[in-house]
Order: sequence, then C-alpha cells, then structure tokens
Amino acid sequence: MTDTILRHDWSLDEIEALFDLPFNDLLFRAQGIHRANFDPNRVQMSSLLSIKTGACAEDCGYCSQSSKHASGLEAEKLMPLEEVVQAAEAAKEKGAGRFCMGAAWRNPTDRNLERVIEMVEAVHGLGMETCLTLGMLTEAQAERLRLAGLDYYNHNLDTSPAFYGNVITTRTFDDRLETLAHVRDAGINVCSGGILGMGESRRDRAGMLRELANLPRHPESVPINRLVRIEGTPLAEADVLDPLEFVRAIALARILMPFSYVRLSAGRAGMSDEMQALCFLAGANSIFYGERLLTTDNPEADRDLALLERLGMKTEQVVDTEVKAAKIPCSRAQAL
Repeated sequence: MTDTILRHDWSLDEIEALFDLPFNDLLFRAQGIHRANFDPNRVQMSSLLSIKTGACAEDCGYCSQSSKHASGLEAEKLMPLEEVVQAAEAAKEKGAGRFCMGAAWRNPTDRNLERVIEMVEAVHGLGMETCLTLGMLTEAQAERLRLAGLDYYNHNLDTSPAFYGNVITTRTFDDRLETLAHVRDAGINVCSGGILGMGESRRDRAGMLRELANLPRHPESVPINRLVRIEGTPLAEADVLDPLEFVRAIALARILMPFSYVRLSAGRAGMSDEMQALCFLAGANSIFYGERLLTTDNPEADRDLALLERLGMKTEQVVDTEVKAAKIPCSRAQAL
C-alpha cells in the first residue's frame, strides 16, 4: 500500500498547470509516483499482430487501413487460426508476455467474433495474456469476450472531445466511451490511450488525458502513440511533435493514472534511444515489442533489448494492477 491517491475528478485547468511545470519538476514528480507503485527498472513487453488488415469503413485521418484513404495498403482477410498461433509462439519466444490482436473493422460481426474467440483461446493455451482491438463492441459482444477469457480490450480515445471531429467523422467520441463502458462493465481490463502529434494543441492533449483519468476506472493500460505520418492519409503532412512535449504527456499520464501501465506504442521507430530513455524516466513502463505495429514499423526486437540492457532495465510479465488500484479510495486530494 502506498500513499498515492486515485482521482477521477481532474479539471482541465489542473492538468494544463501540470503540463506547464518546468520540465525537470514535472519529471521528478512523475518519477516519484512511478517509483511508489512500480519497479522503475522493469518494462512490460507486448506484441501486436494485425489479424485482419485494411478495408476499414472508418475515416480516421491517421490510419492507412481506412478504405477512404489512398495509402496503397492492400486489404487482407482474417488470418487463419494456425498462423495467429505461430505468430504468438514466436512473440513468446522473444519475451512478450501479452499478445494483442487487431482487426480493421468498424465493429465485428458476431460470426467474425466467434473466429477471433478461437484465437483468444489458442493464445491463452500458450500461457500468454490476450488483448484485442476490433473496433466498437455491443454489450453482448463484450460479455461474450469475457466468457472466452479475454484479458484486455483496446479502444483508444485518440484525442480530446474538442479536437476529435478534426480527425474522425464516422463515429463519435461518445461511441468510443460507450464501447469502453461495455468492456469495463463486462469485467475485461481496459487498454485505452491516444495519439499525439495530429495537429492538436496542448490543451487538447490535456483534454484527452483528462477523459482517460476521469473514467470510472482508470484504464489498466494506457498506450501513448506518436503519430506516424503515412503517405495517402489526411495527416501525412502534420507537423512533427516536439519530442519533449511527448515526454511531458507521458509524465502527465503517469501522474494522473498512477497504477496504470503507460505504454510507448506507435511511433517508437522514429524515437531516438535518448527520447525513449526520457519516456521511461517519465513513467512509461510498457512497450510493444517486435518489428511491426499493425501496418507501421516498430523498432527491431534486438534494438529494444539492447536499449533496455544499456539502461539497466529488465522485462516483466504483466501483473494485475486492478486489484492493487481498487484498494485506494478516490479523493479530491492531489496525487502525490
């Protein structure tokens, strides 16, 4: 038990004030919270596989998988079960403790869901945790995934409510919150974060983090993505986000959600080792591991391991943070 206090009542002004702290002060505060609740020298490793690529009906401005963008990505059908199992076995051999499977759907049909459930059960049989990202879910579908033993469901908020319409028009911000509620109510761990560098303001970044931190239960995993600018998508020419601003956002995620795993996700291939080291210092303690993240490059596995060795960091299997977090009462008091 630590003296960290969970909050779900952050104001936008409070979060912006934290964003505006001197860089060293912000990282010092985030590192203190991180050390109070995690081993600061351990990183959780996950692997992500695209089990169905392209031809998505959504118009997300950052995504090469949208049928509305001329990204040149070739659509592929749902992978056979045996190929998914082979990929999971390879990921496990390389040190991944959780296997995430993503399908480019607006929402899965019940028939497709049954095929994905077979994959979940097979990956569980390898002794790995499972995570899915399939788009929007109904309440009944979330319950079906719970019965199948799914550990995590990923559904990102992407950005703030105010900026959301600049990025996506085919589903609303409230649609995303509804799916998260179905997943949470079914008792499945929530993985939800956002993408930085899409042209949003610092206030928008604060707004996205506020939405996550003020959910009824903090997401167990919070992936923070740095936009990968993909030719043929509306955001291909977006300005590159200042690396230190990205590190600030990692620190804020750690302060606002002290028991969550904060994951460096898409965009790591464009990060220097020094930038990643600062992110770990700011409280990131999870990475996607392997050469691909759905359809974008990810640092090669050997480079990841070499960086962690240089930093004196070790890999770990995920522990259940929900049990730990549930013991701490909500309060209006400032977290550390």
